[in-house]
Amino acid sequence: MQCPRCRHEDTKVLETRLGKGGQSIRRRRECLACEHRFSTVEEILRDGLVVVKRDGTREEFDIAKIAAGIRKATDKRPVEVERINLLISEVVEGLQARFEDEIPSSAIGEEIMTRLQSVDQIAYVRFASVYREFRDIDELAKAIDQLRKGGKVK
Repeated sequence: MQCPRCRHEDTKVLETRLGKGGQSIRRRRECLACEHRFSTVEEILRDGLVVVKRDGTREEFDIAKIAAGIRKATDKRPVEVERINLLISEVVEGLQARFEDEIPSSAIGEEIMTRLQSVDQIAYVRFASVYREFRDIDELAKAIDQLRKGGKVK
């Protein structure tokens, strides 16, 4: 495992524990060169998952795209890195539990929004504004009003 700070190849595992639901392993590591400590998560991923996009095209399921969307939405928000990583894991686990081989891209967006809504409402609105493609400020205001009322935004 490469150190995220200095890129040194050698690290040692300080602690290992099962993640939420027993579907992952969390490891606390230390770089042998710079002594930087960081966490890694090892998860089960099914091979061959395909995402069916809105236009009907298909592409390989890529967790990095989910992570990028969530990180962009939570950027400069008071959401801890550990919580973001857990959110990414929860989204992936939820999708893998619901779909066998093909996952509609709409299901990915909905899964992210459902989970973001309870983590950080501003991050939720950021993600929803891109995903839902609000046409004007009135649509955005309607979504925010629904959030205030505690309901699910449609």
